[in-house]
Amino acid sequence: MPDTLYRSLVWLDVRLGVLFSLGVPLVLLVWAALRRERSLLRLLGLYWKVASLLLLANLLLTDRRPLAFVLLVIAPLLLVVSLWFWVDLNEELADLPPWRALPLTTRIWRWSLSIWALLSAAFSATALGCLDAGIRATARCSVWMEAPIRLHSHLERVFEFVFGGQWTPPVAAFIGYLGLVAYAVGLLQWLLVRLPRLGRVAGEF
Repeated sequence: MPDTLYRSLVWLDVRLGVLFSLGVPLVLLVWAALRRERSLLRLLGLYWKVASLLLLANLLLTDRRPLAFVLLVIAPLLLVVSLWFWVDLNEELADLPPWRALPLTTRIWRWSLSIWALLSAAFSATALGCLDAGIRATARCSVWMEAPIRLHSHLERVFEFVFGGQWTPPVAAFIGYLGLVAYAVGLLQWLLVRLPRLGRVAGEF
């Protein structure tokens, strides 16, 4: 595949990710809160906790950390699990009137996000070769870091204006690693304690 086409596909994946994993769920969260739809709020609350792994991947990509490429494959798959795993929430969502705008939009978003996430995970797997330090300098590996680095440049100005400090790539990576440790502890606690006790009933994570 030509590098120009590969770069276009990476940026398409980034834009679709921003739309389906960030933009639409934010709108749904506000919408569900205004309508006081408890089942949707529970689903979105669990979704955002899992989706934080995408943010951690981008923080690590800012400083070219190889672990980020692994997270780019794992995170979309976990998003799909977070949307469909819960038996009680699936039943509650199925009972909502299908012709109402909010439940209908939620159903469309769940399927759209799932399709994007599976395709994104498969496409991100092509970047696993970038785990090697030398390979990360290639054009195909560097294109995965373009969006996080651009975001970092904006955050750097905001951070300096608000806090008077410097938001550097190593700082972003350090925060990313701290968040990843907290994420792993929370996931293990849920897998070892809450899942055996509650099964596929939506619970805190």
